[in-house]
Amino acid sequence: MHVTARGPAGRMRIVALVAAMVAMLATSVPALANNLIGPFVGDYVGSAEMVAADGTRIPRDMDVTISSNKNGFTVDWTSTTRKPDGRLKSKSYSIDFLPTERDGIYSAGMRQNVFGHAVQLDPMKGEPFVWGRIRGDTLTIYSLFVDESGDYEIQQFDRTLAEGGLTLKFTDWHNGEARRSVETFLKRQ
Repeated sequence: MHVTARGPAGRMRIVALVAAMVAMLATSVPALANNLIGPFVGDYVGSAEMVAADGTRIPRDMDVTISSNKNGFTVDWTSTTRKPDGRLKSKSYSIDFLPTERDGIYSAGMRQNVFGHAVQLDPMKGEPFVWGRIRGDTLTIYSLFVDESGDYEIQQFDRTLAEGGLTLKFTDWHNGEARRSVETFLKRQ
């Protein structure tokens, strides 16, 4: 394509062309994210036993909702632990994932910066650094934590499409050693 910029009208055409190309790119990246996440979108429930490194088994109920949004996708999940005395302890999370310039890799928009843009948290401040990836039929979410002594913990959630739902495989690593793990099937609702 050859565009000349003679006179004010020519420069205005170039500005309009550049603006149109930027707009096209800005809308195509979230569209690609939505195309990749499409097969995962839905509500899923299940239960499993968390297995600690010492072999202790802890019953858990789990649910996850994966939804597409205008900028990427959101993953909401809850894990409920059943204590031996009958008490229930639930932890819930909701994270928006935004496409990056790398195919199938997503940054977590967990906080708004001063300009209103979603940004990642800072692991050097004790906050989790979270990212996701879609590779084939598996959506993986990673969370990296760095503690006060510089030790690290990485949690990995692999959610793989399966007939009727998702297979969830969770592993919690501390300084490279597996501490806890879960593998279960979550049924699509």
